[in-house]
Amino acid sequence: MGTFTSAAKFVGLSQPAVTSQMQALERQLGYPLFERHGRRIAPTARAKALAEEVAPHIDSLDAITDTDENLPSERARVIHIGGPAEYLSVRVIPLLAQMADQNVEFRVTFGLAEKLLVDLSVGALDVVVSSIRPRLRGVASVALIDEEFLLVASPRWRDLIGDGETVTAESLRHVPLVAYSEDLAIIRRYWRSVLGQPADGLNLAATIPNLRAITDAVIHGLGMSVLPRYLIEEHLRSGALVVVLDPEMAPLNTLYVATQQGILHKNRSVRLVHDALLADAQRAAGTS
Repeated sequence: MGTFTSAAKFVGLSQPAVTSQMQALERQLGYPLFERHGRRIAPTARAKALAEEVAPHIDSLDAITDTDENLPSERARVIHIGGPAEYLSVRVIPLLAQMADQNVEFRVTFGLAEKLLVDLSVGALDVVVSSIRPRLRGVASVALIDEEFLLVASPRWRDLIGDGETVTAESLRHVPLVAYSEDLAIIRRYWRSVLGQPADGLNLAATIPNLRAITDAVIHGLGMSVLPRYLIEEHLRSGALVVVLDPEMAPLNTLYVATQQGILHKNRSVRLVHDALLADAQRAAGTS
């Protein structure tokens, strides 16, 4: 037994919408599909028989719509890619030019992992880069890359703080801090794992909900921040940013590349994007 609420979450619709559609289908068929047991429901025998009857036709329709070979040669396959704006902008979008001759049209969506994964599960997206491990039914994923987080600032602040060997949690309290959000989620994790202390009493200078904008702010001297290495690699090489602390083990966060279960075997275009993301991540890991 289950509930319409759980079914609605699975397909990414509201509970009233699912209930309304089921009631309309029951009216059209002329018989009930579910037995009600309080708030929980169970399919009737006729509902199970109906599901078995229509399932092969739905599978056939999926096979027709999801296989590239069924598209006319002049028609581009549209691939919908979702993920965090910063990673897609820095690592994924530059890859699209390499696939431009594959008769694929790309549509990119920026957003938070939870919503993007729901969209993926119902077919609104084809490939998602997720900052959380996907756990939705019907969604397959593999680890893409480990984000390494660094505490960085412009050179002028390091000159005031000192080098990594003399930096302490107390000395950092006087340095302006640029954060992604007021809860200081990434920064609190860094403080706990690297400094062994809570991130309390810090000098918050600005909250900017965009990592690329934070990078620009830090380069221009607004203060220090914790940022992923992939985003600031070039600025570290140029000297525009410097690492304030260099711990033996920096905090890591695993990114995943997610697709609908089974789609990689059926859809050459999705497989092309999926494999390109993995290959790029392997190259990036090898040069870091």
